[in-house]
Amino acid sequence: MNLNIIDPMKTKPETETGKLYVFPFYAKAAFLLVGLYVFINMLYISRGIVVPLVFSLILAILLQPVVGFFVRMRMNKIIAIVVTLFLTFIVILGFGALLFSQMSRFSDAWPVLVDKFTLMLNQSIGGVSGFFDINPQSIHGWITKTRVGLINNSGAMIGQTLMTVGSGLMVLFLVPVYIFLILFYQPLLIDFIHKLFGKDNKSEVTEIVTQTKTVVQRYLVGLVIEVIIVATLEIAALFILGIDYAILLGIIGALLNMIPYIGGLVAVALPMMVALATKDSGWYALYVLAIYYFIQLVDNNYIVPKIVASKVKINALFSIIAVIAGNALWGVSGMFLSIPLLAIIKLIFDHIEPMKPWGFLLGDTMPSILKMDPIFNKIKKITRS
Repeated sequence: MNLNIIDPMKTKPETETGKLYVFPFYAKAAFLLVGLYVFINMLYISRGIVVPLVFSLILAILLQPVVGFFVRMRMNKIIAIVVTLFLTFIVILGFGALLFSQMSRFSDAWPVLVDKFTLMLNQSIGGVSGFFDINPQSIHGWITKTRVGLINNSGAMIGQTLMTVGSGLMVLFLVPVYIFLILFYQPLLIDFIHKLFGKDNKSEVTEIVTQTKTVVQRYLVGLVIEVIIVATLEIAALFILGIDYAILLGIIGALLNMIPYIGGLVAVALPMMVALATKDSGWYALYVLAIYYFIQLVDNNYIVPKIVASKVKINALFSIIAVIAGNALWGVSGMFLSIPLLAIIKLIFDHIEPMKPWGFLLGDTMPSILKMDPIFNKIKKITRS
């Protein structure tokens, strides 16, 4: 599909003398950098508005097939959207209640976990201080100070978290409104895209929008299924090992698994710390590490390729860059939104001919080194002749 996108940098404006003026490379680069800087600053300044809209857009794409199902059952479109939002609200409310109850238990036991973890560290101080030639008293002093700080600050941290949640309730009330309006005005938005690219490209735009929407929906549904499967596996593994707070740790681990590489490290560190603090033997932490590594192998080699769809997989370099940039731009919300947004951008790039090289750059398809080697190509020509 060749979609004719007009690039203002490649135009040749006519001067008064009738000659064509071509922008030099440094002018194009300057325009691009200035525009990118302004765009990123706009996203940062308006993050309170943009982040709920992005969440709403992703959820609207995810829920659109459900609304379509109810409409095909001859239900009014407005009623279909309301019913879909109500069912989604029930699911999220149940999930939130479960998570909140587990977090309440975990916060109540936090001082006990800190004491047990401190005791375990005290038992290993002798060996560490002897190996590194460090005064044990200084280590004991630092641990005692840190333990008191953790216990005292835990209540403040929980209170601050509750205040943050309370301030975010207004945003949460806006998200269903955004989702409703996006689903209701979907034909208007699609027609706007058609008008934006002109009548000459209507068939190409229709095909691109349809294919991209379908693949994005499949990707998001696959992502939800992946989170459910990984959470189930981790919860079951922690229950078998007898690790406390298995449900909370399994859910957090599955959610963190959406953040590539960085999330997996944090996800396995949390249950290992709990195992060290609550179990008599340190072998349980190693068991947790081994089981989580096995789950990661299953996730990377079966769940992601078969369920999430490997053709929208982002390579490691741009995954890490996107997560760090998302955190710098929008905080924790940006870390979770970065990979789905980057996957959607890659899908759009893959369906637009001039943007396909950028989609290839974001992907994980490695070209053969031999095929790119000029010596190999010369040898291939000689052998053919």
